[in-house]
Amino acid sequence: MDFDFGGTGAVSDNIEVRKTKSYERLWKTGDGGSICLDPLLDGSILFFGARDGYVYALDLEQRKVKWMFKTDNGILYSSPVVVDDYLYIGSFDCHLYKLDAKTGKLVWKFRTGGEIGSTPAVFSNIVCVGSRDGYAYGIDKETGKEVWRFKTESSIASAFVVDEGKMYFGSYDQNLYCLDAKTGQELWRFKTGAELFLLHQPLIYDNMIIFGSFDNYLYCLDKRTGIEIWRFKTGKYGNTSAPGIYNNVLYYGARDGIFYALDLQGRELWRFIAGNDSISTIPVFDEEKIYFGSGDSNFYCIDLRGNEIWRFKTDGSIWCKASFFGNCVCVASWDCHVYALNEMTGEEKWRFETTNKNQAPIASSYEGWEVVVKIQNHGDDEHREEDETYAAKNLNFSEDVYSMQSEYAGKSEYAGGSEYA
Repeated sequence: MDFDFGGTGAVSDNIEVRKTKSYERLWKTGDGGSICLDPLLDGSILFFGARDGYVYALDLEQRKVKWMFKTDNGILYSSPVVVDDYLYIGSFDCHLYKLDAKTGKLVWKFRTGGEIGSTPAVFSNIVCVGSRDGYAYGIDKETGKEVWRFKTESSIASAFVVDEGKMYFGSYDQNLYCLDAKTGQELWRFKTGAELFLLHQPLIYDNMIIFGSFDNYLYCLDKRTGIEIWRFKTGKYGNTSAPGIYNNVLYYGARDGIFYALDLQGRELWRFIAGNDSISTIPVFDEEKIYFGSGDSNFYCIDLRGNEIWRFKTDGSIWCKASFFGNCVCVASWDCHVYALNEMTGEEKWRFETTNKNQAPIASSYEGWEVVVKIQNHGDDEHREEDETYAAKNLNFSEDVYSMQSEYAGKSEYAGGSEYA
């Protein structure tokens, strides 16, 4: 049977999307020069890691590399953090690195028991990071020696965020954890319905912490107690990011290819349908405009009502948060390039290429899902309902199918309530 549903991952009454296994494609990436996660802009220097194993310091004024440092495996889901002129970043070679941010020279490296797909966070003299071995580590930032470790029940692939001496992160054991950053003592945990793969730091705003789970919900908790305040239901393919906030509105891209605007009570204001792949990046804002990338290879600029202004097409997925420099917005792509675009028009000004020009092979965004289509059979004597199952990556869902259940799909504003509990 041939299907052409086009668009987002939403379903009609006869179509069900089922998650069939844990999300493992992050650990199965091939070799290449792809850039996966957020660069860090410090002054005029853009720091980032890539699948080729290098940490780059790119001078945006000079448009050339200031320095490069080679690790022993790819850097994929760890963004650099710079504190007091020192850079911290994790690698799939199982090490957390501390480098001199001015020169790129190694200060120390700390070995964990698994690949590091985690962005570190620094509090006082402690650097915190997670590993595939299931441990969160607290490391003395001066000596590189372990201060504490905390065991979760599964792999950690999560950005860490620190606030008021508390460290927050997610685990594949489905929990969001809050630890004392100095001691590693657990303060609370919150259990969701599926694994947490938090590419970007959870958003902390006032007394709230907001993050997504593969159970298809965006959660808002009280950061002090871990008690749920609200949850918002997205599509069928889970969540791996966190929202950005601008003028007390939350803006969030989900893995169903939809970009949402929510109020602070978790009620939907409008949605923008970006394309046929996941959105796993945090938006940035400037001059009443919203900028974000998508797995459909486009970098989007939209207004605060969800209307598209322009888009720029790269040759790979964009999961990186953008940065502003001068009159340009800079964004990195899985296609091994950093692009500098005119902020107003989206016109390319220049690009930088990593050492390996080949995109790293990676599985489909939806490899862990299947689509079940219910077939109505009408015989002479009986009525039967049967299921036909298809790999999710082979189906292309559309706005038309999505609109069967939604009166606010597209770019229009939505005035009513959303489905959340």
